[in-house]
Amino acid sequence: MSSKKRRGVTYQLLIHVDEPVTVRVGRLGECAFAPGFYVYTGSARRGMKARLTRHLSKDKRLHWHIDHLLADAHATVVDVHLYFEPECAVNQRTPGTIPAPGFGASDCRAGCGAHLKRLPR
Repeated sequence: MSSKKRRGVTYQLLIHVDEPVTVRVGRLGECAFAPGFYVYTGSARRGMKARLTRHLSKDKRLHWHIDHLLADAHATVVDVHLYFEPECAVNQRTPGTIPAPGFGASDCRAGCGAHLKRLPR
């Protein structure tokens, strides 16, 4: 077994939206998010710390779908979890509903529907 530290390749952001939010997200168009808790599942094989730091920053160029939601003042990341499993496996076992089909899943080949879910109450 290798002596290198194992690094997480998949992360989940627990996001709280405290007021209704509507954002325009590229080809997805306008996406509306009701107040509540959401979980976004993403991955970074290298540069996990930089990726998470970027997600937590409000001042950034909007590139990924999640950037558009997190740039809104009413959306806040409240927790982060790391996993050593593939992104889609983690996403598929996460409960919740899909508020915006295709959100965060433009490169998904596992049929997830989206990599952002609204958590049940």
